[in-house]
Amino acid sequence: MTILDGNIVTVAMPAIQNDLGLSPAGLAWVVNAYLIPFGGLLLLSGRLGDLIGRKRMFTAGLGVFTLASLLCGIAVTPGVLIAARALQGIGGAMTTAVVLGMLVALFPEGGERAKAIAVFSAVGAAGGALGTFLGGALTSALSWHWIFLINLPIGVLSLIAAWRVLARDPGAGLGKGADYLGAALVTAALMLGVYTLVQAADHGWASVRTLGLGALSLALLGAFAFRQTRTAEPLVRLRIFRSRTLTGANLVQILMIAGMYAFQYIGALYLQQVLGYESLTTGLGFLPAPLVIGALMLGLSTRLTSRFGPRTVLRAGLVAIVAGLVLFGRAPVQGSYAVDVLPAILLLAVGFGIAMPALTGLAMSDARPEDAGLASGLFNTTQVVGGAFGLAALTSLAAGHTAGLTATGTATAPALNSGYQLAFTVGALAVALGLVLAVALLRDATQRSAG
Repeated sequence: MTILDGNIVTVAMPAIQNDLGLSPAGLAWVVNAYLIPFGGLLLLSGRLGDLIGRKRMFTAGLGVFTLASLLCGIAVTPGVLIAARALQGIGGAMTTAVVLGMLVALFPEGGERAKAIAVFSAVGAAGGALGTFLGGALTSALSWHWIFLINLPIGVLSLIAAWRVLARDPGAGLGKGADYLGAALVTAALMLGVYTLVQAADHGWASVRTLGLGALSLALLGAFAFRQTRTAEPLVRLRIFRSRTLTGANLVQILMIAGMYAFQYIGALYLQQVLGYESLTTGLGFLPAPLVIGALMLGLSTRLTSRFGPRTVLRAGLVAIVAGLVLFGRAPVQGSYAVDVLPAILLLAVGFGIAMPALTGLAMSDARPEDAGLASGLFNTTQVVGGAFGLAALTSLAAGHTAGLTATGTATAPALNSGYQLAFTVGALAVALGLVLAVALLRDATQRSAG
């Protein structure tokens, strides 16, 4: 549910824009207002989960998320919708931060843990990909408000199940402390960084404003890192980055997820605003992705990883993602779904379906038992950060390129398509860079032992 809501709005974007009168930059905030607090608060939420108990944190997050979904569903102004989306992000961080840590504790053995991580990855990936289909179906059949209201019964049932099924854990107690200032610094850095990217198309990528805000964002991030070396209870113990595998896996994930947002967000806009698809048709067009991803993650990906090793499987998946984005970047104004869209979707789904479980396993493989919660929180954080920064950069590049073409007299559809092609190309380059890092930094367990 939490991952799904990061993507369910993509197909509903034109309807939300027309109904609430949002600008293209404002429209991106309907997604980013969710992703920023989600990514910025994951580390603090994970620490608080250790202090008050993971079950309490999980259920409290579900409650916040469900209430925020109601507020999103009844929103009639842009301000209310964006504020409610931010509240959803807070609830999503509270629940997601503790899940992978609980999973690692429940399945300490390698084989069982690999299967559990595959199922966990399948649920998250299918939720993300399925969001596009559900967004189209609900928007077409009812209205865009229902893409949020559908969370109410799911949230209530999840709360009931969590209270009855999850074992109670008392936690270490709030007296142990948490780094609230560090959480504020990293969240502010992320928010300012995304804002800078979103506004770059209007003010220029090399403008004093863009460069100044970007420098301030980096300064806040540096202050957060410095804070972690001085506080008694840091959100991130910086020694964890001594693991080349963990660091490399998180860097690869940022680039991979950034590129995948070109597929999920820009791809939906291409189908609707260039090819003229309705919301439901767009959702149906994306339906093969969650089906392929779910099937791979629940079966083939685990067997491939066991036979060839996670690094080899990850590299193959990244190659498929790059190829899919390159194909999308060649899609013409008068494109055909069967020729220009479906092959790209299948390549992207296959690539992500085998890459994500392998990458998750690599990210957790070097973590000490006492660092398992931190490693999982960090991996979840970089996933959301990659999505937020990727979406901001790609939409800003596309909007700026389109605006430049329309200013010179280019028709709307070709101008939009050219902007989207640029976004797909940049997304492919980001994932290609991730592939280079995967080759250079990541090694399988047997290779690390040999070294």
